[in-house]
Amino acid sequence: MPLRDHFGEGRRRNWDRIHGQWPAEIVRHLNTLLLPEGFESAPSVHLGSMYEVDIGTFENGGANPPRFRAEGGVAVFEADAPTLTIEADLSDMDEYEVRIYDAEAGQELVAVIELISPANKDRPETRDKFVTKCAALLQQGICVSIVDLVTTRKANLYAEILTRIGRSDPKLGEIPPHLYAVTLKSRMPPKGRELLDVWFYPMVIDQLLPTLPIWLRYDVSIKLPLETSYEETCRVLRIR
Repeated sequence: MPLRDHFGEGRRRNWDRIHGQWPAEIVRHLNTLLLPEGFESAPSVHLGSMYEVDIGTFENGGANPPRFRAEGGVAVFEADAPTLTIEADLSDMDEYEVRIYDAEAGQELVAVIELISPANKDRPETRDKFVTKCAALLQQGICVSIVDLVTTRKANLYAEILTRIGRSDPKLGEIPPHLYAVTLKSRMPPKGRELLDVWFYPMVIDQLLPTLPIWLRYDVSIKLPLETSYEETCRVLRIR
């Protein structure tokens, strides 16, 4: 069965059901069929929380001088009033992901599969947080795969990762596709500068999902057919 539009008319709640169930189906598929001995996977779902700081008002126009007060015979410093109080979005990111560990290497994280949510790509700040997270994982040599089936947001986070490192992908074209799956893996050749290998697959509504390579070590990889776990997710949730 092909990829559905989970954000179309009458389906606006499909995406959170899909994102809640799909990581578990991917984990089941990995642990029972694909991962070699010594490796294991687990789902990780975290919904970001919103925090808001009110704008403060001051009786004085500027910062107050330091003040001391007596407390049991000891002079206790009273901190200055802040020089600025502003509204700030300190929210966590939404995370729908599958993490793969090398159990024989002390549960070392070796690969992460990120399932994009609308909140990951709705604003520059949240996109920047996601890109920063992926860049940090790649710097540690961790394989990063991204699966984006969000049809209501046109940003391409893979393209933004490349922009962060000053590179581009000719396959993206002038307007990068907003539905896609991609695997990224950094490697250091014996001689020369660090390289980033990419496997990019655009996705289209009403077409089958691709198979992603997942690198467990520099010389060990598996192939993850996204279609298998996606169809099982839709079957369990009774999504047609």
